[in-house]
Amino acid sequence: MITPVILCGGSGTRLWPLSRAHMPKQLLAVHEQATMLQATARRLSDFNASTSTPPIVVCNDAHRFVTRRQLQEIGEGRAELIAEPTGRNTAPALTLAALRSRQTHPQADPVLLVMPADHVIADLAEFQRIVAIALRATQRGNPAGDAIVTFGIVPTEPATGYGYLKVGRTSAFDPAAYVLETFVEKPDLERAKEYVAGGDYLWNSGLFVLRASVWLRAMATLEPEMLAACEAAMVKANVVGEDVLPDPALFAACPANSIDYAVMEKLSAHPDLHIQGAVIPLNAGWSDIGAWDSAWAIAEKDDRGNAAIGEAIFESSNNTYVRTSGSNAPVVACVGIDDAVIVQTPDAILVVSKDHAQDVKKVAALLSARSDKRADAHRKVERPWGWYDSLGSGADGAGFQVKHISVYPGQALSLQLHHHRAEHWVVYKGNATITIGERVQTYKAGEHAYIPLGAVHRLANETDELVELIEIQLGDYLGEDDIVRLDDRYRRG
Repeated sequence: MITPVILCGGSGTRLWPLSRAHMPKQLLAVHEQATMLQATARRLSDFNASTSTPPIVVCNDAHRFVTRRQLQEIGEGRAELIAEPTGRNTAPALTLAALRSRQTHPQADPVLLVMPADHVIADLAEFQRIVAIALRATQRGNPAGDAIVTFGIVPTEPATGYGYLKVGRTSAFDPAAYVLETFVEKPDLERAKEYVAGGDYLWNSGLFVLRASVWLRAMATLEPEMLAACEAAMVKANVVGEDVLPDPALFAACPANSIDYAVMEKLSAHPDLHIQGAVIPLNAGWSDIGAWDSAWAIAEKDDRGNAAIGEAIFESSNNTYVRTSGSNAPVVACVGIDDAVIVQTPDAILVVSKDHAQDVKKVAALLSARSDKRADAHRKVERPWGWYDSLGSGADGAGFQVKHISVYPGQALSLQLHHHRAEHWVVYKGNATITIGERVQTYKAGEHAYIPLGAVHRLANETDELVELIEIQLGDYLGEDDIVRLDDRYRRG
């Protein structure tokens, strides 16, 4: 039995302004039409395994609803979703998944294929071939003991943005696997050149194949406090449909650590565990798109190395990447621009030379330090019920604000009121069911509703088509915290 485990955490700050804290890169279509999460969930869709289960997706609770919606869009509605109350890095995330896999399949010992949600793999056939080798290496009864297999990416350049794996002799688990000798942190350029030239170093992919019982056994010895906190949080978890919500207070006691530091780097010092790290080389067009120079590297380019997503004009320019977004995105004209990245979103523009792409995270940190909402959210904000796009407001956000609101079929905003603003709603698509006080009425495209200050109200879509409207807020304070929720199906405060 193989169970894909998709780790859907991380902030992706080096891909700002496209990636934001509330909508990180794994939930965005950075390289394909599908989002990175969706592409990862499809990675084993045609894999020839005798038994497989729906994936387990571990995400932040703040991203629970958009993650579930994206999975449903690609037919993966049966995926189990574990929503972490707080981020604790990859080792606790994998531990929660391993515990859940044993809960749901108590008679089996699932093999977990652990995949970060923010990777690109171009050659799926080669990837699946390597996964099949890893499955053989993790079977029970191997005289060499138990294996935790990781995939080492065959380097294409002396990259300084990746950690490295040093491999040794051929592993006893499979002729295609090697003994994992050590992990190496991101090197400087000269050291990276030495690693690539030596031939016994591979990029650290963050991909793993292992049996759930083997991981839990390793955790019991190497990280008992972490395992205990995860077990306690899962025992008290709230299960809502296919969503598992670990107990927030109990999970808060869990230490934070990565899979590499918590377990993989410690295995060689604990031979009594009879668990060995093994590495299988992978050459399948892998990228983690960790920064904008990586996005340029895998993009389709013209004969001068320029790439564009959106409308761009390149004149006497070379090796430049342009990306625009939004329904009214501008044309970007590059004249005499070399080795640059230009990214436009409706509320921000980034211009950076490719050799400084790793420093973009400093911009996101600076915005966050001064409490600028552009570090965390786009102008278009996802909600469990749909989304809204802030189109404009008065000076300093006072007086008025205009929003474009879209409500998904069968969804509804909370029953709520505001202390500081009144609202006008103009429906322009679909049939909206609007509650104002005791009155419930359906409004069609072209019709208008007025919600006085302090009035109890709700907007709902009871149809199977989108409902869209323009909202005009008027008041002396227009912040999102001026929402008093009286009833909310999504259990928000």
